[in-house]
Amino acid sequence: MALGHSSAAWNGQALSRDGGQLAAFDPRLKLMLSIGFALAVVLVESTALKALFAVVGLSLCVIAGIPRAKLLRRIAALEGFMVLMVLLLPFTVPGPTLFSVGGLHASWTGLHQGVDILLTATAVVAGLMALVGSLPANVLGQTLASFGVPERLVALLMLTVRYLDVVGGEYRRMRNSMRARAFVAGTNRHTWRSVGHLVGMGLLRSIDRAERVTDAMRCRGFDGRYPILYPFRWQLHDTVAALASALVLIGVVMWSMP
Repeated sequence: MALGHSSAAWNGQALSRDGGQLAAFDPRLKLMLSIGFALAVVLVESTALKALFAVVGLSLCVIAGIPRAKLLRRIAALEGFMVLMVLLLPFTVPGPTLFSVGGLHASWTGLHQGVDILLTATAVVAGLMALVGSLPANVLGQTLASFGVPERLVALLMLTVRYLDVVGGEYRRMRNSMRARAFVAGTNRHTWRSVGHLVGMGLLRSIDRAERVTDAMRCRGFDGRYPILYPFRWQLHDTVAALASALVLIGVVMWSMP
């Protein structure tokens, strides 16, 4: 049984609709490149090279056709946490003093480590968004299955992504029902009791929906195995891209090592 029977099931799961200029490459190549790219970013020690990898990762996001609004929201969410870390690390890592505030000394070493971590995280996340985030969820699941990932984990991934929207729809219907009854959230006992009922009913409806889905899947012959139905086609340009990327990444890592 294929979980991707409905195109609406995966609507919005990929960051880009068509994969941009990277759509021509095999999904297996994209997954391998994302892993190699992340390892290269982590292994290089030069901050300048990490910054270069971050630029390359963001450039790949543009090439992959990820809308700027989506890209900026995800990068902003990441950088919001990273900037806080960059501001705190100089005061917790010993080293040459950069400046002092209220008796607290900020170090160059801490600032350097914070910037290094920020660039590493940005590069890795951007690379994953461009290479893996541009894949629809069903294609990603079948790609993982083709690499020998346990079938139960693949099925769990597929079912989770598929029915997150279903459970979300149940929640939205219950919230609309509460609004229709003039419910207004506040900081009082009635609000907390109502929220508790909402969570409880959400769990009960989710369990009931899961049982019905299980029965429907069994009626269609589902035996716990997720079949690989995606038409993988490894072509010459995939081989060229794989070899070229491997040579570049290995060369950069080897060159950066002392």
